[in-house]
Amino acid sequence: MIVIVDYEIGNLAAIANMFNRLGAPCEITANPEKIENAEKLVLPGNGAFDACMHSLRATGLIPLLNDKVLNKKTPLVGICVGAQMLGHSSEEGNEAGLGWMDMKVKRFPALPNLRIPHMGWCHVKNASPAHPLFEELSEDARFYFVHSYFLDPADAEDVLLRATYGVEFAAAVGKDNIVGVQFHPEKSHRFGKQLLAQFAERPS
Repeated sequence: MIVIVDYEIGNLAAIANMFNRLGAPCEITANPEKIENAEKLVLPGNGAFDACMHSLRATGLIPLLNDKVLNKKTPLVGICVGAQMLGHSSEEGNEAGLGWMDMKVKRFPALPNLRIPHMGWCHVKNASPAHPLFEELSEDARFYFVHSYFLDPADAEDVLLRATYGVEFAAAVGKDNIVGVQFHPEKSHRFGKQLLAQFAERPS
């Protein structure tokens, strides 16, 4: 069972609907027992970094998630701000992130004719070698983004996908059982569906 962690932030129903269309069993829940028994986890996120971290901490689930992700190596994908929360901190706020990856989150630089937030479709390209979740992405793969801040891992090998908006940035990051995507696969039609299918089908 795929568990979408419910901490009252994020577009949870849209993510669940995509898995349902794929025939992949999933549940939106904050129930510790169900999270403990999850085969895979999705950490959504929407809005401001500090608000997301505050809401997640308020659930009391972080120790359980730490154990599931860091000790039991449960596959996890973080989406949008959920991906940003995987790192240590964000220039958007003052809250500490989960620290599961050696990563900071930075604001897009002020450049002429660069509108912030970055909103809309953007092509991505695989880092080399391709991560198993992205091996089947076609060269025209593109995803839907809405963000003013971007992922900046300390280790370039943790960058899985790259995109460009004024500057080149990490569109997806990952380490071991952890993957974070800055875009919204649940809003990215066939490319997002393909990504979530790969996640659902990948062995735990």
